[in-house]
Amino acid sequence: MSLDLDTNVTLRGDDELARRAGHLFAGTRERFVCAAADLRTWAMPGVREQIVADRRRSAPDLPVFKLYNPQALGDEESERRLIEIARHGARIRICATPLPHETIIIDDRIAVLAGPPAQGVREYTVVRSPAVIQGVASLFWATWESAADLAEYRRTRPPVLNAESREILRLLGDGLKDETASRQLGLSLRTYRRRVAEILTLLDADSRFQAGRRAHALGLI
Repeated sequence: MSLDLDTNVTLRGDDELARRAGHLFAGTRERFVCAAADLRTWAMPGVREQIVADRRRSAPDLPVFKLYNPQALGDEESERRLIEIARHGARIRICATPLPHETIIIDDRIAVLAGPPAQGVREYTVVRSPAVIQGVASLFWATWESAADLAEYRRTRPPVLNAESREILRLLGDGLKDETASRQLGLSLRTYRRRVAEILTLLDADSRFQAGRRAHALGLI
């Protein structure tokens, strides 16, 4: 069952959104805009990833604009995801103004407004009313103009590192070989080296030496 082209429709849950409106995301051709408080806006693992993959295949050069609140960088995994999204070409900005749970605008023609979960199920309203979409878009771009670019925002703050990452930084600073450090942490050598690479990404460092200098400058070690 497809969505009625002339009405606004409310869908319950990620599965129904993907089933009935997934083609709208994949069919984006001009511009994809998203505003969200953080990255945890979808309950079903894999659904968002499939929709994003479909959109990238159908429109690899599509302009993408994403606006988030600072809590989107509240842990290592989330910050790494934002960095990866930016590497795929999306323009990302961070704003202090509290954002609704999630708002998506597709080609300035369709908006998807997500509400907070109720009893584990989130409702999504697919809006096609031009006046409403124009109003939502105006609010988005006004907030976008006052927000900080992701790279600029990250330069002014240290990443949120967990205890293991801080210990890895300390061991790197002590000059321990990877084999010795991984044994001390109870990690396989492969996992240890992957964790080191992840920390370098969070510190925007090209080398372990550069990571150490940046970690000292940010007061992480």
